[in-house]
Amino acid sequence: MSLRYSDEQRLLADSARDFLADCSPVSAQRRLRDEASALGFSAQLWSDAVALGWSAVPFPEAFGGLEFGCKGLGPLFEAMGRNLSAMPLLSSVVLAGSLVHLAGNTAQQTRWLHALIGGKQRLALALEEHSRHEPQRIAVQALPNEQGYRLQGEKFWVVDGLGADAYVVAARTAGQPGDSSGISLFLVPADAPGLTVSALPMIDSRNSARLQMDQVQVSHGALLGNEGEGWHALDSALDRGRVCLAAELLGMAGQLFDTTLEYLKTRVQFDTRIGTFQVLQHRAAQMYIDLALSRSALMAALASLDDDSLDTRTRARLVSLAKWKAGDTAIKVANEAVQMHGGIGVTDELDVGLYLKRVRVAQSCLGDRDFHCQRYASNT
Repeated sequence: MSLRYSDEQRLLADSARDFLADCSPVSAQRRLRDEASALGFSAQLWSDAVALGWSAVPFPEAFGGLEFGCKGLGPLFEAMGRNLSAMPLLSSVVLAGSLVHLAGNTAQQTRWLHALIGGKQRLALALEEHSRHEPQRIAVQALPNEQGYRLQGEKFWVVDGLGADAYVVAARTAGQPGDSSGISLFLVPADAPGLTVSALPMIDSRNSARLQMDQVQVSHGALLGNEGEGWHALDSALDRGRVCLAAELLGMAGQLFDTTLEYLKTRVQFDTRIGTFQVLQHRAAQMYIDLALSRSALMAALASLDDDSLDTRTRARLVSLAKWKAGDTAIKVANEAVQMHGGIGVTDELDVGLYLKRVRVAQSCLGDRDFHCQRYASNT
């Protein structure tokens, strides 16, 4: 298991860094927030990213993908974190796209993967039903009938749910909330009768939606995989998403650390640069150590996603370790950045506040620190 990016992945990292620095600096996210953009991202930026092949990275060549592996997603999300860049790469490609790839039949894969890779359409995963991430506690019902299935219930915190062309909805066809068996996955068109999609504002000003399903009828062909057997594919797709979020969190923490370090070198108090104060040096050293540990955990988790020799429990531990450590480090570094910048650190004038808000949302998405500590322990 390699804990370093390959030469090709480092080239991808350099390309992503330069592209986002030019086309999606932090000021672009600030502009999206001020304009109250419903999409929460620039359609032109997403189109340009698709043209660069970002949407094709994890998928097989047979469907038009680059077959670059999940590890190839790491550099992209790190660069997105450093620049606070918003785009539907996580929602449409990593989460929903992975489910189509892992659970869909050939017709579904051909229909959707080509559309996702080409950026012609978007999917979003409708999973959460509670205030905390509890992926097995699905209560939305999918009742079979002659025409297919009828869905009833609500989903919250659907990432990039506004403007999506369809949704991968996790619903229960058997069992009780909390059971991993009995979970089924359905492709539900955005214009399906009975489906209502509304905005669910978040502090990071990104695209988040609420889905209300009132007797939504879907055909038998909308089912991804076998009825009641969607958990394995869902868990695998969620792990991919968790590692990508860990990479984004590490990118944000790294940028905040660099910004704060530069401030310590230039800010003068009592005729002395504050970076010479020993107590601040110790705090900066601790941040550096946490960043290094987070990177090691992230690289191990990224490598595990492409390593078929690993068992499921080992992969789950590595993924949860990376998501926990990256989230924990990002929150610590963001808090330190606010404090070390002093009074200006809490003003909207400084970009630190934008990073802090996104860090808070990203570390909660797909499981916060408590969730992943428990998951790590349960898989030991």
